Amino acid sequence: MRANYQVHESAIVDDGAIIGEGSRIWHFVHVCGGAQIGAGCSLGQNVFIGNKVTIGNNVKIQNNVSVYDNVHLEDDVFCGPSMVFTNVYNPRSFIERKTEYRDTIVKRGATLGANCTIVCGVTIGEYALVGAGAVINRDVKAFALMVGVPAKQIGWISKYGEQLDLPLQGNGIAVCEHTGEQYLLQNGLVTVK
Repeated sequence: MRANYQVHESAIVDDGAIIGEGSRIWHFVHVCGGAQIGAGCSLGQNVFIGNKVTIGNNVKIQNNVSVYDNVHLEDDVFCGPSMVFTNVYNPRSFIERKTEYRDTIVKRGATLGANCTIVCGVTIGEYALVGAGAVINRDVKAFALMVGVPAKQIGWISKYGEQLDLPLQGNGIAVCEHTGEQYLLQNGLVTVK
């Protein structure tokens, strides 16, 4: 029995794909048969989802994004327009490297800005925010704010998506002015208190 989700008539959803309740699949999307997509997701125009991809609940993938094999998006991830995932670190057209795919994991609540690039084999921490056009080539800490090429951390971000008044290093406490949540910086890591 098919779950209750919407598929535009121009989209292709291959047999075997698992798609959760309330998800929306827009124009010219292709979902491969091995993909697993959670509930309440939105796949924008011209999105491609590979076979060995898992997508959590309430994930938003904007127009022109390809989510290739071995990419895993947890709940509440946002992928901005035309951002890029890779799955082979050193591709060559004349060398078959399908057995060398590297896993990329994007943790709960992370935002990947428009036109950013995520080099395969990294983990993006919970609620991190990658700025538009940034290139991520190493792991990103939870709540980190990353910009540039290659990306560098310039601060910390709240779940709400606002920059926190915390130093990059050392210790500190900040409060999100929108939610009242307290964030604790200790030993280079931020947690919600």
